[in-house]
Amino acid sequence: MTYETILTERKGDVLVITLNRPDRLNAASIQMAEELGAAFYDLDGARAVLITGAGKGFCSGADLAARGDASPIQQKGGSHRALQNFYNPVITQILRAPVPVITAVNGAAAGVGCSIALAGDFVLAAKSAYFLQAFVNIGLVPDGGSTWLLARAIGRARATRMMMLGEKIGAEQAEDWGLIYKVVDDAVLVDEALALATKLSEGPTVAYSTMKNNIQTALDGTLSQVLLAEAEGQRIAGASEDAREGGLAFLQKRKAEFKGR
Repeated sequence: MTYETILTERKGDVLVITLNRPDRLNAASIQMAEELGAAFYDLDGARAVLITGAGKGFCSGADLAARGDASPIQQKGGSHRALQNFYNPVITQILRAPVPVITAVNGAAAGVGCSIALAGDFVLAAKSAYFLQAFVNIGLVPDGGSTWLLARAIGRARATRMMMLGEKIGAEQAEDWGLIYKVVDDAVLVDEALALATKLSEGPTVAYSTMKNNIQTALDGTLSQVLLAEAEGQRIAGASEDAREGGLAFLQKRKAEFKGR
């Protein structure tokens, strides 16, 4: 499929998605949300996904100046429709992707761009990167799942600080807070992210998918629900070809060669 606002490239079993509106700091138009959703809908056998941004920023937020989209954001009620029909679904797709998702944050990750970044299973950020919830400055509220993502990652006090004060949180502070996985030098951001994505793409994909589901259950559910989910997940993972290979490799004292099945 041909895209206009994102670039896609396969590097082995890794699907690399680059948000590609550098002249707008990769502001997320409705078209970009649609194209991201299409890319996640058909992973075409990819066993890991890496998302980054072209140019000097990751994503500066929803494109408030977008014109000509299917549901222009600036129309009356446009923000609500855009969230319900485009942005929220793609955030859900990233969170529920059946493979590991790595985000490599270069520059600004603001508004819904912050949500896209934090929806990754592993968030790597360049030292120059920052995370921003600036909605308060225009009398709006964080969206795109930011409230859920931030409150669970860094707690109520820090989430409130980010949302109500609209402060930029630099990459190193984000790492210190536990908001992201790792800070790296700008020059090696994509290389490190790709190395991690490649490592994950060689792992037990069925087990990874089940782990992701169980983590979501743990965030929302009770201990009883988590115990049931783990048991069911163990049944699913245990029936996979990779689990059989892992068991054989352990007995034969060799490295397992997982196929993602």
